[in-house]
Amino acid sequence: MSEEDRARVTTARQPRHVALGLSPDDLRTMYRQMVMARALDRRMWVLNRQGKAPFVISGQGHEAAQVGAAAALRPGVDWLAPYYRDLAFCVALGMTARDFMLGVYARRDDPSSGGRQMPSHFGLKRARIITTSSVVATQVLHAVGIAYAAKMRGLDEVAVACLGEGSTSKGDWHEGLNFAAIHRLPFICLVQDNDYAISVPHRLQMGVDSVAERAHGYGMAGATVDGGDILAVYEVTRAAVDRARAGEGPTLIDAKVARFTSHSSDDDQRRYRPREELEALLRRDPIERFRNYLLDAGLLSDEDDERVQQECAGEVEEAVRFAEAAEEPDPADLERHLFKEDDLPPLTPRPTRGGEAEAP
Repeated sequence: MSEEDRARVTTARQPRHVALGLSPDDLRTMYRQMVMARALDRRMWVLNRQGKAPFVISGQGHEAAQVGAAAALRPGVDWLAPYYRDLAFCVALGMTARDFMLGVYARRDDPSSGGRQMPSHFGLKRARIITTSSVVATQVLHAVGIAYAAKMRGLDEVAVACLGEGSTSKGDWHEGLNFAAIHRLPFICLVQDNDYAISVPHRLQMGVDSVAERAHGYGMAGATVDGGDILAVYEVTRAAVDRARAGEGPTLIDAKVARFTSHSSDDDQRRYRPREELEALLRRDPIERFRNYLLDAGLLSDEDDERVQQECAGEVEEAVRFAEAAEEPDPADLERHLFKEDDLPPLTPRPTRGGEAEAP
């Protein structure tokens, strides 16, 4: 048997996480991040029903794709331009329950926008998560620009943009990917394909089974992955990160995920989605899939799992109390964050036709 064949046999005998270089602690951390994100998400829905959170948009069913991808990045070094379902991704990069709830309650110290945007418009300076607008796909241009700057400066940084498959019909997306491919930028586009652009199914959005097939048209690498399999997502994303750091250009990843909830708290998916379809998806909950893997591998016990669930639930409740008691934004600060404040020129009166000064 050749050395190459012997290596293949050895790898085949190893648990998947060992072959991927992930330690038991790595896996338990990833599992806790998924549980925390789900706990925050569910609590946000309760707050919405209580009239305390006016708008909710959920990431339930997307947790494995987000945490798996985040595990391949270097928090505080690499960049994330998220979209509104990326709660688990942000948690995995360092967003705390308090950080998130301050945004839900639109409090002054909300790290995403100081209470200026709707919930789930994530941002966290210390983790290099850049806040984005409600206009879909514009974050792709931001991430590509960051990747371009990193390449020009010779920095070992990777920029990731996330979005749903419906957003890939936007011109911003096409322009961003084209630019990234031309300049071979350290950029990754993670499409979380949950089969619905609000109420429009995938088959009515595009003529390909996977968005990743479009990568060939730009001249970049593309990969399709089961977004409910956290280890598979980690493996694909790590390869994309390695490719980016080696100067080999961008990657388009299509992670097939499930959207368990309606598009948002203002939507009712029962009007357009067959009940049987959703019930089948719920039986393949990504958190349960990963939990079963950890139990089978002897890396988690039922008691360990119960403790993680209780700790995350307690942290979420503490964050809710903290946010409820936090200060609201000061109306006098309305114009903050609109301009780079220390470089603003002094305001000078404008002369009018009659020669009198007019306030600018």
